[in-house]
Amino acid sequence: MKRSRFTEEQIIAVLREHEAGAKPADLCRKYGMSEATLYNWKAKFGGMDVSDAKRLKALEDDRPARGTFACKFARNSGSDAILVVSGLTGGDDASLE
Repeated sequence: MKRSRFTEEQIIAVLREHEAGAKPADLCRKYGMSEATLYNWKAKFGGMDVSDAKRLKALEDDRPARGTFACKFARNSGSDAILVVSGLTGGDDASLE
């Protein structure tokens, strides 16, 4: 995932300036970002404190990325096929019969 140029503290500070009445165009020019970024931040982090934003970021980073698990078929002692899925819970394998 792409690393953000702005920390959670900076994002919350920009949003607080916006809430205080600063114009979006002025904020975007000052911080070198687009208005779309400002409104995306507002949708995602609006009303949060810095600690809340950090907690949200940590939860997003802990979630495995989509498509990062591998599937393979294994045969057990009988003739039944077992689907083994890796990467669902942090590296533990889960089998589905």
